[in-house]
Amino acid sequence: MPTKIITLTTDFGLKDPYVAEMKAVVLSISPKTKIVDITHCVEKFNIRMGAYTLAAACPYFPKGTIHMAVIDPGVGTKRKAILIQAKNSCFIGPDNGVLALAAKSQGIKHIYRIENPKFMLTRISNTFHGRDIFAPAAAYLANGISPPEFGPEISKIVTPKFAKITKTKTTLTGEIIHVDGFGNIITNLRDKDLELMGTKKTVNLKIKNTRLKLKLCKAYSEVKAQQPLAIIGSHNFLEISVNQGNAAENSQTRVGDKVTLYYL
Repeated sequence: MPTKIITLTTDFGLKDPYVAEMKAVVLSISPKTKIVDITHCVEKFNIRMGAYTLAAACPYFPKGTIHMAVIDPGVGTKRKAILIQAKNSCFIGPDNGVLALAAKSQGIKHIYRIENPKFMLTRISNTFHGRDIFAPAAAYLANGISPPEFGPEISKIVTPKFAKITKTKTTLTGEIIHVDGFGNIITNLRDKDLELMGTKKTVNLKIKNTRLKLKLCKAYSEVKAQQPLAIIGSHNFLEISVNQGNAAENSQTRVGDKVTLYYL
């Protein structure tokens, strides 16, 4: 059996032993597994940031990769532990939206609740399901355990607002899901949404209460320095940018603000 890859995305940081504990559990069960850290620096409890980071990174991993994401402010509550089987990957984590963007972009085939105690640690804490439930589930999956063995199949996952696109006859409305270190405003609208709107050269949009008509560029330098533009970024999300400037500061926008596309 080829070496399996398990990725980790968390808000645990690197100061505490939590990440090492999860890796130790994985390697104790599946010692030949390769573990790749996507990041452990997601802002604490920020499900939106974790979902964006996972969705941005996961398309570049080999088919069959297992992605584990643990940004879990509801740990110990009735929120479900889930395993999502998508077309190219599997996703393991809490059913709170952190897996939604990535799994939906790959095409969800099946969703299972993780309930079988055979594939958990013997003692389950109320505060660390990353170590006690998600890590062993990922490791057993890497060992070849079939997804249906983890628990019953369910039909829905939590889909948070930041993963939803609202459509009317004349508009598509999404929201800002991330502002990167350059001040680029990254939305949850994708290249396929622009195609749906018939957008080719110009983007007609509104952020908060400001209406903008921007050139749809393939490179930042297609407009002059300090001029705004629209661009499909490297992760296929629509971005509003300023060449050699900071779009988020200029427009005084932040994560969670609505972005509406209009038919031209």
